[in-house]
Parts: sequence; structure tokens; C-alpha cells
Amino acid sequence: MAGHSKWANIQHRKGRQDEKRGAAFSKIAKEITVAAKLGGGDVGFNPRLRVAVDKAKGVNMPKDKIDTAIKKGTGELEGVEYVEIRYEGYGIGGAAIMVDCLTDNKTRTVADVRHAFNKYGGNMGTDGCVAFQFKHCGQMLFAPGTDEGKLMDAAIEAGAEDVVTNEDGSIEVLTPPGDFLAVKEALEAAGFTAEFGQVTMKAENETELSGDEGAKMQKLLDAIEALDDVQEVYTSVVIDE
Repeated sequence: MAGHSKWANIQHRKGRQDEKRGAAFSKIAKEITVAAKLGGGDVGFNPRLRVAVDKAKGVNMPKDKIDTAIKKGTGELEGVEYVEIRYEGYGIGGAAIMVDCLTDNKTRTVADVRHAFNKYGGNMGTDGCVAFQFKHCGQMLFAPGTDEGKLMDAAIEAGAEDVVTNEDGSIEVLTPPGDFLAVKEALEAAGFTAEFGQVTMKAENETELSGDEGAKMQKLLDAIEALDDVQEVYTSVVIDE
């Protein structure tokens, strides 16, 4: 388990997302629109929409932008038709990468994603080539120094699936995907606020890359994440900075 770099990796990723706040708004708006289209515009009855709106609030997305995105999904406002696509491939040293996209033009998206893989030393694979290496779950990460015993008791009571302490002292709480928000809210009520939390595809086995290989892998991940149609990038790699 590459646990001693987990905290640094999450902080790096969070920093990158904060830098790209404008881009984050448009990506989250897309997710809200698709969630509302698939499950309706009421967050009380649409768990996916609730997670997306919670994410939007986490980056201080204005309420009017959130409402507009919901209305585009429900058909109250005219919007673009987005299709969900997942691409899979390999990064430096054969590391697994999964890329979730929302697009209105599949031809453009597959070309962009393939170009990013090829340019930065990876290669795109076929459907299912790495998906089996990931588990769909809710994940929250708590800072080193958090009271492990109290957090574990609160997490188990709230319905968490697992609590893992990493080598760097950070603590991960894992939940079933549909229970993520309920567990997150229960932990917040108990006084535990995660530094980072999302419904994700978590690698079953993580590998560590450092030095030149780590830097190359980071460039590849950044290039894929920067694409307009890309919503999420998941990888089996933890980069040791």
C-alpha cells in the first residue's frame, strides 16, 4: 500500500482543482445537468444530483449556475445533449488509468483523449482492460492527527464500509456509493469534516511512482484532466513527490 504519500497526492490534486476553478464550474455544471436529466431535478429523490450539487457548493459555485444546470437537465431550459463515456488505458510503467467523460461529440473526445495518452507516454486500451482493478465507492480523507478511534466509531455507526489508516497518518473512510452523502453528513454532525471526499473509482491495489517516472505520470494525468470533456480521471498510481 502506497500510503505514505496519500495525503500529499490529495493536497496536490485539490490545489490543481482550485487553480482551475472556472473549468471546474463548467465540468460540475455538466454533471448536474446529466444527473437531473436521468433522475429528475429534486435533490431529495436523486442521489447522483445531490452529490453533484454538494460538489458544486464545495467549490463555491453560485446558486444561479447550479439552478440553471438543473433546469437544462429537466428540460425547463434548452441545453446540450451529453453522452457519458468511459475510456481505459495505461500510463507510465503500465499503471491503470480510467477516464470518465461527458460529451456532445464522441469523435472529438476519443481523439482528444487518445492524443493526450500518446503524447505523454501512455496508451489507450480497450473497454474493460483496467476497470476490474477499481472499486466503485465513496471515499473521504481525513487529515493526519485526526482521532482515529473516535472517527472509526463514528464512521462505523454512520454506515461506513471500511476505515483505513495510511502510513502518513491520514485516515480514509470508505462507503457504498449510494451511502456516501449520508455518512459524510453523519460524520460532520459528529465533528469530523473530511479534507477531501467524493464518490470515486478506487484502485484495489496502488503502485508508487517517484522521480522522473512520477513526473511523467503527473504530466499525463494533468493533460487528460485538462480536456474539456473529461469529468474524472482515476488511476492506480500514487506519486511520491
